[in-house]
Amino acid sequence: MRTALFLLAGLLLLFAFMLLGRLFSANYPSAVGWATVAFLALWLGVTGANMWVGVVKAGYSTREELPILLLLFGVPALIAIGLKWKVL
Repeated sequence: MRTALFLLAGLLLLFAFMLLGRLFSANYPSAVGWATVAFLALWLGVTGANMWVGVVKAGYSTREELPILLLLFGVPALIAIGLKWKVL
């Protein structure tokens, strides 16, 4: 359940960043690109912190947490890059 909530949070955060990028793109043409990069950096930090909590606090090994990190970061990141290239 926690993984699904993190994915949902990532997609909502992506939506917010893309909306802000579109709103500012009238005055700053590169705003969508900056919004994508900012989202990817922030989301990598959030998922990295989630992995750290899983390893340090919950007692999982790095080997057990790495696939979760890749899933949580990868899905929204691929959607963000796809949106930037194809839609926006």
